[in-house]
Amino acid sequence: MPVLEGSSFVPPFFLRSSAIQTVIPAVFRAKTHSNKPRFETLGTEDGDILELAWFGAGSLSSQPQRVAVITHGLEGSINSGYVVGLTHKLVQSGYLTLAWNMRGCGGRPNRLPSWYHSGKSDDLRAVVAHIVASYPNSEIVLIGISVGGNILAKYLGEEGLSITQNISKAVAVSAPLDLRGSAQILARSSRRIYMEYLLRPLRARIIEKSKKYPELIASDGLADIKSFDEFDKRYTAPIHGFKSVDHYWDSSSGISYLSSIRVPILIVSSLDDPFLSPGCFPFEQARNSSLVFLETPKYGGHVGFIENLYMRDTWLERRVLEFTEM
Repeated sequence: MPVLEGSSFVPPFFLRSSAIQTVIPAVFRAKTHSNKPRFETLGTEDGDILELAWFGAGSLSSQPQRVAVITHGLEGSINSGYVVGLTHKLVQSGYLTLAWNMRGCGGRPNRLPSWYHSGKSDDLRAVVAHIVASYPNSEIVLIGISVGGNILAKYLGEEGLSITQNISKAVAVSAPLDLRGSAQILARSSRRIYMEYLLRPLRARIIEKSKKYPELIASDGLADIKSFDEFDKRYTAPIHGFKSVDHYWDSSSGISYLSSIRVPILIVSSLDDPFLSPGCFPFEQARNSSLVFLETPKYGGHVGFIENLYMRDTWLERRVLEFTEM
């Protein structure tokens, strides 16, 4: 019954606000890597591209490698503060670390009218296959943040018993495993500032796409969109081949795939996360599984978990390492 009681994350009283935990790291964490990455472009089967960034020592060989893969969140990139911090910690701990930009993220446009979405697990599948081909004896740990955590859970569940033996552990952080519920929470007036923060780069993406593909994507009325229900209904679902927004949410929510996961996964989500609905906390699935570990600190916000304002060597980074090396 791996529902982990008594989380060790207990921040000082002045950092216990959900807003502080969510906003300060997103705005003020360092977004520059201390080590220069080795970049690689990975082509996809449908003719698009993924940008990979390798950090740490390691060369192509048949010798075992410890490889960590970090999948960022909505409109994030390899330079998101949480990716920078995790990468530094993992490299320090001896991992060859791969952070990758989902389609169209990181400032490099992708080649197709479509881009990524909250359930686009086939791109993570391509990244893992590339690592296994390059490092056939590697031990791989997968880490997904926010939307990246949902994609990770969906990928692992889809693979089920067919999952490559190279993958040893996985960690999903602040994952919106119930996309419908998360959209409904973020549509509340009390979450308006967060919703606007998330929609702003998505609107910019649509404007860019509409200029390139005016016959497929229209940007008129874009400023009037105030929720994921509206955005996903007009853009995400039809552009990515879903029959409706409900079809998109139902088929892409990681919560539906947890029972099929066959590698140990730690899901870390704070109970005060302003982005997550009750359905994003898989208590029942964790209680009925020997592989799904759920940790729900009382505080932490959305991808926060900071103990001080220096935000170096954070609790989250240490917790990820602790679980992957169990």
